[in-house]
Amino acid sequence: MYKESEDFVEGEYYSHNFYGNQDAYQMHTGDPRADLEYEYQQQQLQPSRSYIIPEVIKNFLTYFQKVIAEQNIYEIQNSYENGFNQLTDRFFKNSPWPEADVVEPLVKNDFLFLILYKELFYRHVYARVQGGPTLEQRFESYHNYCSLFNYILNAESPVPLELPNQWLWDIIDEFIYQFQSFSQHRSKLGKKKDDEIEILRKNVRVWNVHSVLNVLHSMVEKSNINQQLEVYTSGGDPDSVAGDFGRHSLYKMLGYFSLVGLLRLHSLLGDYYQALKIMENIDFNKKNMYSRVPACQITTFYYVSFAYMMMRRYQDAIRTLSNILLYIQRTKQMFQNKASLYDQINKQNEQMYTLLAICLVLHPMRIDESVHQQLREKFADKMLRMQKGEMAEFETCFSFACPKFLSPVPPNYEAAPANFHKIPFNNQLKVFLDEVYQQQLLPTIRSYLKLYTTLPISKLAVFMDMSEDELRCHLMCFKHKLKNLVWTKGTSGLEGEFQSASEVDFYIDKDMIHIADTKVARRYGDFFIRNIHKFDELNRSLKSIKPSIKPS
Repeated sequence: MYKESEDFVEGEYYSHNFYGNQDAYQMHTGDPRADLEYEYQQQQLQPSRSYIIPEVIKNFLTYFQKVIAEQNIYEIQNSYENGFNQLTDRFFKNSPWPEADVVEPLVKNDFLFLILYKELFYRHVYARVQGGPTLEQRFESYHNYCSLFNYILNAESPVPLELPNQWLWDIIDEFIYQFQSFSQHRSKLGKKKDDEIEILRKNVRVWNVHSVLNVLHSMVEKSNINQQLEVYTSGGDPDSVAGDFGRHSLYKMLGYFSLVGLLRLHSLLGDYYQALKIMENIDFNKKNMYSRVPACQITTFYYVSFAYMMMRRYQDAIRTLSNILLYIQRTKQMFQNKASLYDQINKQNEQMYTLLAICLVLHPMRIDESVHQQLREKFADKMLRMQKGEMAEFETCFSFACPKFLSPVPPNYEAAPANFHKIPFNNQLKVFLDEVYQQQLLPTIRSYLKLYTTLPISKLAVFMDMSEDELRCHLMCFKHKLKNLVWTKGTSGLEGEFQSASEVDFYIDKDMIHIADTKVARRYGDFFIRNIHKFDELNRSLKSIKPSIKPS
């Protein structure tokens, strides 16, 4: 069980002192020398920020604060998606925005606005500032997220805050990204100095996996989003089970996005069963009223398809990937004016095509023609090499397409300096390549079986250059690997029934293989007859309509 939301952050972590334990948090010790040393240390950590804010920035921040206080969603969205990004490109393309303590007098110490401003500030530091965030900024960003989530979750009634769906998704998405970035950063011990390692060792609760999970689960529980989705899927009214918080747009959407965040987080940790279990009340096979943010939709389908692939449910992975790639093809024009979103979606698009190529090599089946055409244009050579059993190509494709896996626990700081961040990836790569290695000969066996209706085992063993006993093992492997659990109905992505999607089937009678072609030829005649009938009905209905204006 997860702790209640008020336990996200222990009291000691609200302090922004960067270099010490609980004793060091006191402002004065009584020792003048120690006090001077403490003040000097604080000056080193917080350099002078006395610079003039441009007038246009002042006007934007005061207006932004005003529309957030008024809960004017349209103007908040315009300021968030257009105003902030335009001013960033103009004034802060590769440098940080003004620090919060500089902005504070300008917005009259507005507690909530400063939290939201710092969320944007640190996100910009992660994305644009050269060299990325410092260790202190990583800690401060964590504290700011804790302040935001505590404000939302500890309230006795829904907080007076409305934010656009895109911003709410970005908050959850960035929260998980920064946790992922910190986990990888702390695992790269090779180039770290002793004092930095000491800071990391003393602050093990900052960006702790339990805190991150606690936030996401608390959002889900506060919003009653699972109950809402369950009622919505069955055709009922979600508001009947939403409660006061769940009926509030802020909580409802944060709850939904937290489910997607948990899907992503469990996938990064390598727990694919739990990743799909979290999403069991969301039907991926029809449009969902809660999923109105394209980036969220694409992220959901990417991690669901990756989880399916790692669970050897290739048919479900291919179906999921085909659906989202078709969606991106049709909606790509929408993202062209948003450079950062466009770049992100393009990268995920390439990753998903790579995953689709891997799955189709391991489990050939028919897919949408437009998606298949794109796949042939981009990945024909890679697929050919994988079909030949080149393990290096499988490794390259997996390395490009997989998420950046992470470890849920800190590295062993006492060990010799090393880069532990590669260990989670290497573990997942080994699992994947072991599975591929077991299927390495299946394309060759399939190609021989498609040429015959009956074939002696001894003859096929000669073709394959192996013993008959070894061949029997590979034939059983062929039967086993090409029979997958496939989703058929229901909302849970874990449900399904076993099906074989192989275009050839066989059975062995003594020393003879009997082969049947299970591929059903397309029946074009039925398609044309149905459309001819539709055309006739349309023609008759048009003739039956009397003209509304009679000729004079």
